[in-house]
Amino acid sequence: MKIEVVNLTEENSRGAPEWESRPFSCKHCIYWEFPEEYIDPVMERKEDMIQKKLKWLRSTYQDFGNYGKMIYVNGKPAGYAQYAPPGLLPRSADYHSGPSSDDAVLISCLFIPHQDFRGLGLGSRLLQSIINDLRKRETKAVETFARKGKSNNPSEPVEFYLKNRFRIYKDDIEFPLMRLDL
Repeated sequence: MKIEVVNLTEENSRGAPEWESRPFSCKHCIYWEFPEEYIDPVMERKEDMIQKKLKWLRSTYQDFGNYGKMIYVNGKPAGYAQYAPPGLLPRSADYHSGPSSDDAVLISCLFIPHQDFRGLGLGSRLLQSIINDLRKRETKAVETFARKGKSNNPSEPVEFYLKNRFRIYKDDIEFPLMRLDL
């Protein structure tokens, strides 16, 4: 099995893996970037969402640099991750355990959508690639809102982050803020 982690780009983002539970993939999701415009993704046209997402990707790259990762298994996209300073992800202010810290970069999505690719360590590999990238940039910490309970969601479960050396920074009944000091 050949596994490759690459930086997310405007070009490869169109190939983000589709989520079996929902009729869209991360390439269509504008939940974190445009909370005032986010509506039920099934109701909005996918191409409009992609265009909004691409606009955000371009702007974020100019302001911050690399903003995500994709993991491939045997050439097929298997997972997606996105991260940026919390100010570029305005939805983060809406969480009860938020907002994310000013000294941290926030992982807004880290997801292996297909069951066939889960349990292979791909999520941890994707996360480690993000951590390595942020260490090179001398980022102080990385944070994320993890989910308690359900694992079939773009917010990886709390247990995943605890296993990968994160700690609960601000607890919440459903979405605690997890933190790893770098």
